[in-house]
Amino acid sequence: MDTRAIFKASGFLILTVISIPSNLFICCAFLHTRLTEAKLTPADVVLCHLAIANVTSAFTRSFPQMLTAFGCRNLFDDFGCKLVVFFYRVSRSLSINLTCLLSTYQAVLVSPATSKLAPFKARIPQYLWHLMASFYILYSAININAALNSFASFPNNTIPPYTYNLQFCFVSYPDQIGFVSGGLANFFTDLLFIVSMTAMSGYILLLLYKHSKKVRSLRSSESGQSGARAEVKASRAVVTLVSLYTVFFGVDNFIWLYSLTVVRVAPLLSDVRVFFATIYTSVCPVVVIFTNPRVNSKLKFSKPEPLASQTENSKSNV
Repeated sequence: MDTRAIFKASGFLILTVISIPSNLFICCAFLHTRLTEAKLTPADVVLCHLAIANVTSAFTRSFPQMLTAFGCRNLFDDFGCKLVVFFYRVSRSLSINLTCLLSTYQAVLVSPATSKLAPFKARIPQYLWHLMASFYILYSAININAALNSFASFPNNTIPPYTYNLQFCFVSYPDQIGFVSGGLANFFTDLLFIVSMTAMSGYILLLLYKHSKKVRSLRSSESGQSGARAEVKASRAVVTLVSLYTVFFGVDNFIWLYSLTVVRVAPLLSDVRVFFATIYTSVCPVVVIFTNPRVNSKLKFSKPEPLASQTENSKSNV
């Protein structure tokens, strides 16, 4: 193996080792909480589905990339490639959508009663499962075309033009219009969600700044301080996830835009793009494990809070 292959294999090995166990742990932690303690908060439900999307991405992208980097070939047949590409595309779409939903919900939670977002405090929990179901149905329908155009190999090992080479599978488009339009559609969809979640994060930071000034000028009760600390911690966790997503997928999308301007993309640049497209699946669960009380209590990172305190803070835990 040359130096680039060693770094590539090591990088995807690290992502896979972190992503799969940590996301599965989050799912198990929320399931255990649901069965033994209380009903999950809307934020916990979103985080659980985000963990499912992340672990699906790891199994369908990071793991095959790792095996390919270590020299494994012919991992899938045509049907296997269609399944892998379909589940990866759906999970990637869900990842950005759920992160945006999480930031929006947290912005609604911390908004004052006079805000225009205040009416959504009751509506989002009421229609959360409807939203989740619509996301799964919508992205399954949108990404079916890419799955149908996925193949394990081509006759005579000749890769046709307008084909994405995933190393373990190929996604081929019939012409340049389909190739470029499909990529641009994904880019502008990502951009729309990134702008939306960035705006929500900016709004959260503004409210936190105003709150910090108020706390410095007014002395609050101990219970009020506890509730405020929970909201601040939850809001900072959401802003962290949004910032990480914006950086990672921003690099991914801008490298893709650059690839449209050149005849052949350098293999190293292509590897960097794939790495940044999958790194969120590893970093996201680490942030959740260390910031969510329901999750990190399972690892004894923090002592379980008294029942009354848990009830008080459950509205803003992330």
